[in-house]
Amino acid sequence: MGPQRKYVMSITEFGGVGDGETSNTYAFQNAVNFLKRFEFNGGSQLYVPKGKWDPDEWPIIEPLPSYGRGRERLGGRHISLIHGNSVSNVVITGRNGTIDGRGQLWWDMWRNRTLEHTRGHLVEFVNSRNIMIYNLTFRNSPFWTIHPVYCRNVLVKKMTILAPLDAPNTDGIDPDSSTEVCIEDCYIESGDDLVAVKSGWDQYGIAVARPSSNIIVRRISGTTPTCSGVGIGSEMSGGISNITIDDINVWNAAAGVRIKTDIGRGGYITNISISNLRLDKVKMPIRFSRGANDHPDDKWDPNAVPTISRVFIKNVISLNAKRAPEILGVEGSGYEGICMRNISIVGLPSLAKWHCEHVSGFSSDVYPPPCPELHTNISSSTLCGFL
Repeated sequence: MGPQRKYVMSITEFGGVGDGETSNTYAFQNAVNFLKRFEFNGGSQLYVPKGKWDPDEWPIIEPLPSYGRGRERLGGRHISLIHGNSVSNVVITGRNGTIDGRGQLWWDMWRNRTLEHTRGHLVEFVNSRNIMIYNLTFRNSPFWTIHPVYCRNVLVKKMTILAPLDAPNTDGIDPDSSTEVCIEDCYIESGDDLVAVKSGWDQYGIAVARPSSNIIVRRISGTTPTCSGVGIGSEMSGGISNITIDDINVWNAAAGVRIKTDIGRGGYITNISISNLRLDKVKMPIRFSRGANDHPDDKWDPNAVPTISRVFIKNVISLNAKRAPEILGVEGSGYEGICMRNISIVGLPSLAKWHCEHVSGFSSDVYPPPCPELHTNISSSTLCGFL
């Protein structure tokens, strides 16, 4: 829960009114500006009592350097509902209280193609450290729900994240160019990936070179009919390494775990450990795909191909799957060192077969049998021997 803060004040002391009608934008801004003076004198806490606390201002801020522009539109992007830049020792919690992003307006603008700037997140921290987000319900984010970017030492725990299953791009938790991140014990329903690890977009991500590393994702459950339980990429140009994904329960989803890359991304994905997946009615349990086919502008480098290696997957049970897994590497830079053990995919059509291109690795106790590139018995491989 974090340390007890010496100074505690209520948003009402700064003119906040929780009637669901009054704008509280300036009340929150004034409260944070006042309380930050106690940063080095015991810390401070802003208390928000029960009520409906509405902001009405969504300023435009600069794009992230590793993206070069807004993710959806050229130029800047809307600030997040809760936003912190270069902050430390921050706790957001509240006895499972609810923060509602009221995303419908933003989803409609996206669908109607009237969106002028990239939508804001529900929560974003930039260049920050020692962040805890704990025991809350987040609903209806306009865009990605929780987005720590260029951050270190982040804990997201016991969160419930909800959005309509057709709400566009409402990812649950997206650590981006961040390190030492733990995401655990969360329930997520969304219109996109439940969790997605990212690290920048094409030439901008390559230039900034801020990797995502040392990330744990565990004890996550939820559903997303169009996307994956846990995704890596497709924005991965700064590199992604040392990711542990464990104890994941997903149903009624497009994919269980997915790695997404493309020509132009560059970067690398390596040392990925995936274990103990329980999937039900997931169309494709394991999907490593290429061809995201989106770039920030026409200056992306077609010679920048991603490098993917050392991906370890074990203890997967998938029921009522519709399609066999696919592992599709990029020509000239295939997937290497893919290791699989104890995987059972049940309910596939009789003619369903794995689809692999530009991949090499090893497997043992995998049903139905994987593609020939993965047929080597795992015991003969020193790379996969510890699985």
